[in-house]
Amino acid sequence: MELNYEQLFSEMLNAAKSVLNKHWKNAKPFAEKHFKSLTENIQLIAELKLRNEITEEQAKLQIDVQKDAIQMVLLTIEGLSILAVEAAINAAIDVVKGTVNTAIGWTIL
Repeated sequence: MELNYEQLFSEMLNAAKSVLNKHWKNAKPFAEKHFKSLTENIQLIAELKLRNEITEEQAKLQIDVQKDAIQMVLLTIEGLSILAVEAAINAAIDVVKGTVNTAIGWTIL
């Protein structure tokens, strides 16, 4: 299955936006940058897997690092709580995890 990375990015961003609605104006530039980075990381993992250059465990660790980075950045925005940030990240990942995990063949999200 071929992944449409622009669509993944858009879906993740829209899911995060729906959770962070009243803080979206302040969160948007940071969310865009970091969810784009997560999308690019997913693409890299898919490519590395095809070349047998990454393990499932390494891929999961890369995703965890990316999620932690998103969390840290969004927590710097005034008014956002840890619960709101975690909910936004979870919503973003939930909308794409089935597609990504199926396409890659691993459960990384």
